[in-house]
Amino acid sequence: MASSSLSPTKLDYFDDMWKLQSRAILLSLSKGEDGRTALVLDRTIFHPQGGGQPADTGFIAVEDSGLKFVAEDVRSKDGIVYHYGFVENSVEEMESKFEKGKEVFLRVDEARRKLNSRLHSAGHLLDACMRNVGLGDLEPTKGYHFPQGPYVEYKGTVPQKDMEIKQKELELEANALISRGGKVSAALLPYEEACKLCGDFLPDYIPKDSTPRIVKLGDSPGCLCGGTHVSDISEIKSLMVSQIRTKKGSTKVFYNVGS
Repeated sequence: MASSSLSPTKLDYFDDMWKLQSRAILLSLSKGEDGRTALVLDRTIFHPQGGGQPADTGFIAVEDSGLKFVAEDVRSKDGIVYHYGFVENSVEEMESKFEKGKEVFLRVDEARRKLNSRLHSAGHLLDACMRNVGLGDLEPTKGYHFPQGPYVEYKGTVPQKDMEIKQKELELEANALISRGGKVSAALLPYEEACKLCGDFLPDYIPKDSTPRIVKLGDSPGCLCGGTHVSDISEIKSLMVSQIRTKKGSTKVFYNVGS
């Protein structure tokens, strides 16, 4: 089925970031240009890779059939989410059971989702810590929240002589905030309300007639985000700042979370 004939996928994790099981309707099963098999559903709890966060994995099953599609990768294009993977049974069964209009059962890998959410929330927490340790003039520009070498990149630099002390201060501040805890929320909001939560500033590329998704950690200002997060800051458990690296007018703060 051509992507142009498919409706945008409803992102159920936007409404409930901690829901790991759900049901959906199968819209198409096809082979991509790279040869991978892709399932498209009317709605999904699977987070596609993007925004610095890895894709969820898990499985999608036709109930009472014993047939299971193993989702190894999830991507989004033009508002449509593609679940890439393979069927554990034969091709013949796949074609006969995975039919358009069938109701399917979705289950996201819990351990992977929770780690991804902790890493993503930790990256946002670092933004608050930067302000609290006197580095608020550095503007966050990119987050890489993968388990392998996560970091947040900022526009601006930290003087070489201050790097070691700021690294220690950031880690102390982060763990103090984690110990204190605080509710984490995410919601699609009217532009004016979203702007207010984000310190009266939203980037120019956000249309004024849109409803941006804003994530808020405790008492910190909100920020634009399409990812998944912990429900409370305390669930990050602990945060280690391993390195601060400055290059060509930008600064990367490398971090990780405790097990």
